[in-house]
Amino acid sequence: MPRGDGAPTLDQLCPMLLTERKTIPREADWLYEIKYDGYRVLASTGSTAQLKSRGGIDATAWFPEVAAVVADMPSGSVLDGEVCVLDDLGRSNFDRLHARARRKGWYEGADLVVYCVFDVLVAMGRDFRPVALEKRKAMLAKLLRSHGGQVLHVTGVDDGDWLYRSALELKLEGVVGKRLGSPYQDGVRSTDWIKVKRPGAVPLERFKR
Repeated sequence: MPRGDGAPTLDQLCPMLLTERKTIPREADWLYEIKYDGYRVLASTGSTAQLKSRGGIDATAWFPEVAAVVADMPSGSVLDGEVCVLDDLGRSNFDRLHARARRKGWYEGADLVVYCVFDVLVAMGRDFRPVALEKRKAMLAKLLRSHGGQVLHVTGVDDGDWLYRSALELKLEGVVGKRLGSPYQDGVRSTDWIKVKRPGAVPLERFKR
């Protein structure tokens, strides 16, 4: 178990980034997740609840329904995930999310957003970045066990081919693969995390975020 001394704060952390690939790896030591199309956000929990965008912007006021849920969790953790607007089938809609985020706050008729959480960097005051992926996933499950609403726990499967076929059929953005046993490398674009996108999932005319 990692020690609690010197655990980083939200301000000191950046998301781990993915390397794009065209095909699912053939090796067996991977875990696969749905790739959500939204805004990447790190979140601190409890009394210091705050949402931080990939670019380092304080997004707490942008998504107050998410901020309220992470504020209700015990203090001392930092989560990683994607803020999304989901349709009735659970598919993320980036255009609706962007329209919501442009207003930088809640407004009448706004689409509700969901925080799709897939990793934990700090848990209960302990630095979990050096811990293997599967152990971080187990800790995340404990942290999110009693919290629902605007937080979705993103779990994984070991059959990447099946998940990618499902992504094609449902017209999802794609699949994320994460190497078992790997640490969390914040601020690094690592080959331990990969993305395999569905062809045509991101329109050529989409603006640069």
